[in-house]
Amino acid sequence: MATPGSGGSMGRFLGRELNMRGKTLLAVALAAFGAAFAFAPRPADASGSIVNTKESFMPGTIVIRTSERALYYYVGTSQAIRYPVGVGRLGMQWSGTAFIDGKYIRPAWSPPDSIRHDYRSLPPVVPGGSPRNPMGVAAMTLSGGGQYAIHGTNNEGSIGGFVSHGCIRMHNADITDLYNRVGIGTRVVVRR
Repeated sequence: MATPGSGGSMGRFLGRELNMRGKTLLAVALAAFGAAFAFAPRPADASGSIVNTKESFMPGTIVIRTSERALYYYVGTSQAIRYPVGVGRLGMQWSGTAFIDGKYIRPAWSPPDSIRHDYRSLPPVVPGGSPRNPMGVAAMTLSGGGQYAIHGTNNEGSIGGFVSHGCIRMHNADITDLYNRVGIGTRVVVRR
C-alpha cells in the first residue's frame, strides 16, 4: 500500500496521464480512420450490375462478349459486374486475349490510319477533353500493337451498338468505375 511521499500519488497521476494519452491516441486513430473512409474514392454512378455467370474466371479478369455488347469485370470466380458497351462494327470485331498496358485520363487521340481513311477531315491529334475526342473521360489501351482500347465516349447513344473500329466503348461513368478497379496487366478476354 502506498504511503504519502512514497510515490503512490505520483503513480496514480502517471496512470491518469497514460490513460489520457491512450484515449487521445485512440481518438486520433478513429478520426484518421473516419477521414480515410470519408475521402476514399467512391465508385462513379456506373450502370454496371452484379450478375452470376455460367463461366468462371479469376477475380480481376475482364471478359467482353461482343455478341451481347457487354463487358464483365469478375469480382468472384462466377460473379461479375456487367457493363453495357459498344463494340466493333461488322468486319471490325476481334477476339482473343490481351492485357491492359496503359491507363489514361482525358487522353488525346491520334486516329489510326484505318479511321483516317474513313474520316479524312480528322486532324492528326484530337486533344483530350475536346468534344470531338471519341475517347471520353478515360481510356485503357490493350496489348497487341496499340490499335485497341477500352474507353469512354463522346457519343453516349452509341453504347449497346456495333459502332467502333474495334475498340470497346463504355459510358463515361462506367469507364471511370472500371478504371478505378483495374491496373496495368489486367487480363482482358474478348469473345464473340
